[in-house]
Amino acid sequence: MLVTTIASDSHTWNLVYLQLLLEEMGHEVTNLGACVPVAKVVEECALDRPDLVVVSSVNGMANLEAPGLVAALRARPELRGLPVVVGGQLGTLGPGNRRYAPGLLAAGFDAVFTADEPIDRFTAYCGRLARVGR
Repeated sequence: MLVTTIASDSHTWNLVYLQLLLEEMGHEVTNLGACVPVAKVVEECALDRPDLVVVSSVNGMANLEAPGLVAALRARPELRGLPVVVGGQLGTLGPGNRRYAPGLLAAGFDAVFTADEPIDRFTAYCGRLARVGR
């Protein structure tokens, strides 16, 4: 699995947490770190072919920047079926991040997880991926 953030997000604690969580679930994880350019995420996905891309945001700009990231991934024929999810602080308006979910799903994300919901929904999603042999 590949863990990353959007280009403007310099936070790393969220990425370390997600990496450790996924590793505890038995997944191999590549953590690209903070402020990752879109081209770098696409390049890594094309080379490594992860089972899942997890885009995490703390700065609240995911609703603006993440659609471009998923569009770049979906533009590559070999990556069109790659599961890509986004989560965290998706906007800057405080609680109620779920309002951004419809737009992010329409942009091409397979699932949206917000900072104000239990992590269990995310771990269940990852567990389903593992069960279907991804």
